[in-house]
Amino acid sequence: MTRIIVGTDDYTFEMVRPWGTLPAGMSFGTISHVAVDSADRVYVYHRGDPPVVVFDTDGNYLSSWGSGVIADAHGIYMTPDDDLFMVDRDVHEVIKFTLDGKPLLRLGQREKPALQAPFNHPTDVAVAPNGDIYVSDGYANSCVHRFDAEGKYILSWGSPGADSGQFTTPHGIWAPEDGRIYVTDRENNRVQVFSPEGDYLDQWSVRIGAMDIFMDPKGNFFVTDQTPGFTVFDRDGTIVTRARTFENAHGLWGDSKGNMYLAPATIGGLMTKLIKQ
Repeated sequence: MTRIIVGTDDYTFEMVRPWGTLPAGMSFGTISHVAVDSADRVYVYHRGDPPVVVFDTDGNYLSSWGSGVIADAHGIYMTPDDDLFMVDRDVHEVIKFTLDGKPLLRLGQREKPALQAPFNHPTDVAVAPNGDIYVSDGYANSCVHRFDAEGKYILSWGSPGADSGQFTTPHGIWAPEDGRIYVTDRENNRVQVFSPEGDYLDQWSVRIGAMDIFMDPKGNFFVTDQTPGFTVFDRDGTIVTRARTFENAHGLWGDSKGNMYLAPATIGGLMTKLIKQ
């Protein structure tokens, strides 16, 4: 069988698709996102029942959960301590879970959207090293909200538009140890960079429709867009590599070995694993 190799240099991967074996009678809905825990278990977040499906690193099914708790899967974030945050988009809520699905914290008011306040169809969530929680609120709002580790609201920033500091669908977010907040601004085809107080710092151009962002252990950023593939940027926004995949990825995450997992956001979609070479 011919192997499909994508990427360049330190970011060269073998592409495996489909990845993940479901039990008989189970199928994926729209796969929205994916995350990986400290044991390299893979959490696929999809619009089906149950919405969270867990695999080992080889794609063997382990468990599933979330029925009756999650209504509309969108963004997901795994902390280094294995706290799992999930965006329930169309009920305007972000929930923190244990790895076996026990809710620990809720942000937003379920089924109560708010204009330019938490939340109005939020998109993604990220947790900073100090525990602060950042939520991109992108489908009916155009802003980012910041909370402390206990869920207390701190501040918001952003407004609709294309100027620096404005958003047209803030869709993905990352909050690493450098103290900056990185936001994929989808319809403006860019990544914007901010301080934790919402001060605009920088932006990077993305091909078409910036979707998701993930920072690897080297401090480089994988960014997906609405073309099949991904771009890797360094912290200054310089392109490190680009690669083509079978379809565009709505969400992505990496494991401890440098492998990447891509979630396609297509109905009955197929997961892709990129095995680091």
